[in-house]
Amino acid sequence: MKFRQVDVFTARPFLGNPVAVVIGAEGLDTAAMQRIACWTNLSETTFLLKSSKADYRLRIFTPQHELPFAGHPTIGSAHAALEAGFVSRKSALTQECGAGLIELSVEDDGRIFLQAPPAKLTQVEGPIPSIALAPGSALTKIDVGPKWVVGEMTDAAALAALKPDMTALGRWADSMQASGVTVFAKSNDSASAIHVRSFAPSQGIPEDPVCGSGNISVAVFLKEHKLLQRFGKAYVARQGMQLGRDGRVSVRVGEKIEIGGHAVTCVEGTIRT
Repeated sequence: MKFRQVDVFTARPFLGNPVAVVIGAEGLDTAAMQRIACWTNLSETTFLLKSSKADYRLRIFTPQHELPFAGHPTIGSAHAALEAGFVSRKSALTQECGAGLIELSVEDDGRIFLQAPPAKLTQVEGPIPSIALAPGSALTKIDVGPKWVVGEMTDAAALAALKPDMTALGRWADSMQASGVTVFAKSNDSASAIHVRSFAPSQGIPEDPVCGSGNISVAVFLKEHKLLQRFGKAYVARQGMQLGRDGRVSVRVGEKIEIGGHAVTCVEGTIRT
């Protein structure tokens, strides 16, 4: 089967978040897909399949289990599907996945945007172990497939210096029935409006380099708590600097939330089972 490893939320290789994409995976059962995802050891591995409802069907796996939806794998897989000719090149795509049908658009500048699935919100009580939020920050669990507990920190410097106790954080997220914790702060640079970090240690992902669903959840949080005036309804989020990355996530908040960015293939070949 054709295989690509795509770096997402960057136009420069090795600065974004990689996703492994297996193209034309109809011959694989669920157990085989999970073994491959465990073996690639990336935050997500995806499998492109034919669909009778959409341009293609996508199955998304972490090293431990399948997800109904995730942001950076959706964008990276769309890039791989177009590049490999699995779908014809066009400006609008529809993806079938566990969360339903996801609409994507391919912009003239090469960025791929997706429309986020509807979110379910639950207010939760803190504190988060080893993470000090800004005074008065709400704490909200946001379910867009992955379930992120979202809160705001005082500033970008405090966010950058954060070194959570991963064992305690993972146990707390599990107690909240959440995938992990995403925290954000107002940017201190001119390249972005906001900085973001996402932690999911109990899912085998201590820190996600550049998290699509985490950034969707931050946008939902900002909209829900009427904080968008501080950042605008269209902004760029920056993530991954503490891991040697520099991902840029474009966010558009209207009636629906869209996230997007560039993607670039770093590895191309075949995978054998």
